[in-house]
Amino acid sequence: MTTANINSKDVMALRERTGLGMMDCKAALIEANGDAKLAEERLREKLKGKMDTRTDRAAGEGCVVVAIVGRKAVICEVRAETDFTARNPEFREMATELATMAAAGPVGPAVNTDAMKKRLDEVRIKTGENLSFGGGEVVEGEGFASYVHHDGKKGAMIVYSGELDAETGVGICQHIVAASPAPIAVDEHGVPADVVATKTAEAVAEAKASGKPEQIAQKMAEGKLRKFFEEVTLLGQKYVRDDKKAIKEILPAGVKISKFIKMGVGQHG
Repeated sequence: MTTANINSKDVMALRERTGLGMMDCKAALIEANGDAKLAEERLREKLKGKMDTRTDRAAGEGCVVVAIVGRKAVICEVRAETDFTARNPEFREMATELATMAAAGPVGPAVNTDAMKKRLDEVRIKTGENLSFGGGEVVEGEGFASYVHHDGKKGAMIVYSGELDAETGVGICQHIVAASPAPIAVDEHGVPADVVATKTAEAVAEAKASGKPEQIAQKMAEGKLRKFFEEVTLLGQKYVRDDKKAIKEILPAGVKISKFIKMGVGQHG
């Protein structure tokens, strides 16, 4: 088929579907003898091959996104090479679609399905950047609350049971993002046993070194351990919005947080 036989409307339609230049679309239509579907397939295959050779380029930007689907939710990250692309509405829309698809998968590490890879490739081809699914976590529960910072680069999610108002839920997630030190468990029961054992031994040794009797030294050690739990557990930490209250003090009666996840771009996996 010659250039004269190519309809400009077909070229424009192919351009809108692929996001590629008019000349590339026209050439593809000529090669496919005017078959728009075949032209699109060949363009995507050709350009995907080019993109696959660029995966060694650093993808240091991106966004964190949350999706809640029924009793399941996911928090994940999608990576890009530049902040310009990471802030692009089409990139953010694609990231949300990937999260929604990931939420349909099994609980645990988010699975990057073929459908997700195909959707990601569509935007990879348009942007010419090394985009990738950076991983995430799928959870199941009665209720979820989440927060993603305005720049999209960090966020958090909690899983809870009971009646929790939206403002308090978001506030707790903001606390998780901002808290220093970052919480390592919901409460003391979630702190790894080896960490507890090490901290206990250190506290006892320090108390004994002060020359206190065994019984008093033990009490001092218990006090230090309680202080440690207040510093590193979510429920024990002072709320970033009101440091006169611990997180457990702002929770409505009957609400129990069973899990929290914090995520930042480039910090997962």
